[in-house]
Amino acid sequence: MASGSQLEAIKGAKVLMVGAGGIGCELLKTLALSGFQDIHIIDMDTIEVSNLNRQFLFRQCHVGQSKAKVARDAVLKFRPHINITPYHANVKDPEFNVEFFKQFNVVLNGLDNLDARRHVNRLCLAAEVPLVESGTTGFLGQVTVHVKGKTECYECQPKPTPKTYPVCTITSTPSKFVHCIVWAKDLLFAKLFGDKNQENDLNVRSNDGTNLTAPTEDVFERRTDEDPEQYARKIYDHVFGYNIEIALANEETWKNRNKPRPLYVRDVLPDNLIQQNGSLENCVTEESVVSSMLSLGLKNPQDIWSLSENSRIFLEALRLFIEKRQKDVGNLTFDKDDQLAVEFVTAAANIRASSFGISLHSLFEAKGIAGNIVHAVATTNAIIAGLIVIEAIKILQGDFENCRMTYCLEHPSRKMLLMPVQPFEANKSCYVCSETPLILEINTRTSKLRDFVEKIAKNKLGMNSPMIMHGSTLIFEAGDDLEEDVAANYALNIDKALAELPAPVTSGTVLTVEDLRQELSCNINIKHREEFDEEKEPDGLVLVGWIAPTQKDTRLVSNGESTSTAHPAVTEMVENSDEVGIAPAKPGTKRKLSEMSEITDNVHDITPRSSRDVNDQVNPQEVEDDNDDVDDDIVILDENPETRKKKRLQ
Repeated sequence: MASGSQLEAIKGAKVLMVGAGGIGCELLKTLALSGFQDIHIIDMDTIEVSNLNRQFLFRQCHVGQSKAKVARDAVLKFRPHINITPYHANVKDPEFNVEFFKQFNVVLNGLDNLDARRHVNRLCLAAEVPLVESGTTGFLGQVTVHVKGKTECYECQPKPTPKTYPVCTITSTPSKFVHCIVWAKDLLFAKLFGDKNQENDLNVRSNDGTNLTAPTEDVFERRTDEDPEQYARKIYDHVFGYNIEIALANEETWKNRNKPRPLYVRDVLPDNLIQQNGSLENCVTEESVVSSMLSLGLKNPQDIWSLSENSRIFLEALRLFIEKRQKDVGNLTFDKDDQLAVEFVTAAANIRASSFGISLHSLFEAKGIAGNIVHAVATTNAIIAGLIVIEAIKILQGDFENCRMTYCLEHPSRKMLLMPVQPFEANKSCYVCSETPLILEINTRTSKLRDFVEKIAKNKLGMNSPMIMHGSTLIFEAGDDLEEDVAANYALNIDKALAELPAPVTSGTVLTVEDLRQELSCNINIKHREEFDEEKEPDGLVLVGWIAPTQKDTRLVSNGESTSTAHPAVTEMVENSDEVGIAPAKPGTKRKLSEMSEITDNVHDITPRSSRDVNDQVNPQEVEDDNDDVDDDIVILDENPETRKKKRLQ
């Protein structure tokens, strides 16, 4: 039973929720039932069929509608007298600026990608509003508290490059080639050649969430009178043509995205090529390996096939599975050492990539992309949502001393599945919340301003609208509201070498890089360097005082979860396979920054170790999830440049 002071704090609070997916649905419900009266929700996504197994506020009839708006309507049915304001928009839109954030008492994140998390972290710092972060992956979860001046910020520890992908991104709005690989391997290949009775997010009848006329039969079932070529063409037309047309019917999804192009066999391959599409006599290698490449006379795995060649490989590989490996069909799982499977997945991924305007890749490159599906667990989302609300109430009461970062473990540690840890102090070398400048080693004679903008300001520093100043001279500014003559002037300079700019950038120059929307400012000392190791320093530059992110395995996750790193914890815990185990500490104790520097940060990104490691001691970590499309970004974390308050963009 809540105390009088708790009820007073709850009823008087104005709360911002960012994300209305797996965690967000549970969080909104818990906030409403806990007595919160004024809740605002931001989410740019629309509801997909694959969301319905865990995002319980949504139903089949809601497919294609705004998550934020439907979530609001669902909760108002059982809490009609509270105020819920939905925003079907991207939290990175200009309207959600620092002034917008200042109106709230606390911000609660249920995001699925690193880029958006970093953006919200910076806005909360600038607005001086407490932030409660969260994330889940399978049975693992975490909640962390970030209060300016009292705890570390979200970016005080390096985050691994996110390599987990939400189901809705994979099935509906891919933006990277890896999304297409995961779709081809974990969805299409599994549906065609694995257990046909297993649950699958592929649209088998193309009638989900639309009013369009759809086939009445399961297109993945091969009829007895259907020869392999006919069946292969039917599958091609269904997954690359018909399903894309169905997706295009939801205009809301494509308002801010490039529309995909439906592809049909008749449009890609002439009839004569389809009829000549391979020879059964020439499809087996000397090692008795069935290969569609061999059948079609394609030899070099490092060649990037054209759309026509990918289509022929797709049709031929599917035919060969039926005619040469029929006994395997129904029991197959993807194996990177299975030549025919790799050929099929590469071709399918490239065809889908072509449809969505994504660059094609070679078989050699595609083979190197691997991952495992991590299924969302609704119970984990519910637990994490409850913990978020508990921490939010502490913050609203000003009880910062009792705030805790809590990790949800898969296996009990010291008889506990929930592991509370006292928040950590700010990292004094964090360039986001501290004041330590960075040093950039770069060849100022050959490196262009574009390299600095893309690789440093946007990629490494995570700025969306960077402004670059050399003393009092503005040498670059990004934004849609620039006057034509100003934009034209920047366009003239963008491909000039740094040393050839009107205000030359040479060794010893100090550049100030700012993002006014994030109210983030960073000083970078330039140090000229002639040569770089192509293998160890492929970007041709080195940012000193910035901790490079660690790499994670690729895997598929469901909406509403997360991907990140974690902090030192307390005891044994199953974590990312590439994480270093840390000696357990007593619950509730603080660690020194030096001890924390090698630990990961969000439970969202926690990945179970192999079975032999399950009992090894490790540190609890944070997890994150699904995104907007926000994608796998690089995380940065290190020394902080000097921050200065600037006039905000209007």
